[in-house]
Amino acid sequence: MKLYLDPGHGGNDPGASGNGLKEKNVVLDIALRIHDIITANYEDVDVRMSRTGDSTKSLKQRTDGANVWGADYFLSIHCNAFNGAANGYEDFIHNSLSDNSQTARYQDILHDEITKVNQLRNRGQKKANFHVLRESNMPAFLSENGFIDYSGDAALMKQNTWKQNVAQGHVNGLARAFNLKHRESSSVSGNMYQVIAGSFSSNKNADEHVLFIQSKGIDAFVVSATISGHYWYRVQAGAFENRKRADSHVRSLKNIGVDAFIVANEQPQ
Repeated sequence: MKLYLDPGHGGNDPGASGNGLKEKNVVLDIALRIHDIITANYEDVDVRMSRTGDSTKSLKQRTDGANVWGADYFLSIHCNAFNGAANGYEDFIHNSLSDNSQTARYQDILHDEITKVNQLRNRGQKKANFHVLRESNMPAFLSENGFIDYSGDAALMKQNTWKQNVAQGHVNGLARAFNLKHRESSSVSGNMYQVIAGSFSSNKNADEHVLFIQSKGIDAFVVSATISGHYWYRVQAGAFENRKRADSHVRSLKNIGVDAFIVANEQPQ
């Protein structure tokens, strides 16, 4: 399965904003989490992203990238805004499609899984003539994960655990829709090497470290972990099946002045 993952906006297009947040940053965080969850836990899934940092990409560049690659599914991640007067979650497919189309059936599944975990008011499944839904050659889905200018939704967006849960909901939907095969411990490899670029007791310090790493062109996000009974905010800068690639990534981080180490989830041979 070839998934084209599209965090909306980016670069000189911040998207919606409110409550100290910019849409481009929130949706990139969620999309990177989707990428890492699905590649770490499911077999035979290739993922490409329209952007992995704060870069500017036109709508045409996004759909052209998916079409040329021959993606099986286009998943676009967004947040909403409406003068602070609306809240909740909704998702979209193209308005030319019937409720019995394959794309609509995929929407049913993803909507169900995402709304199980996102703690947002359910605004329903919708259709629209958005470019990424219209110009993609494959089934396409766009999620609007809360209203960034609504204080209640924005408070959730500031929580890394919420963003992780939203990402997991998207992955759960993809796994159901495409019958993805979960990695088994008895698989040929089964090993994952997570690159950790820092551990912090303060969520704010972890977020600042992520921004620094991202400013150097390297993807990173915060994951929570309980170690020896203490709660930590870890900065993860990648996950790899190949140990040599993980080692190389650690060296890249050290070259920008960031200490990093590898956490190996190794399966018995």
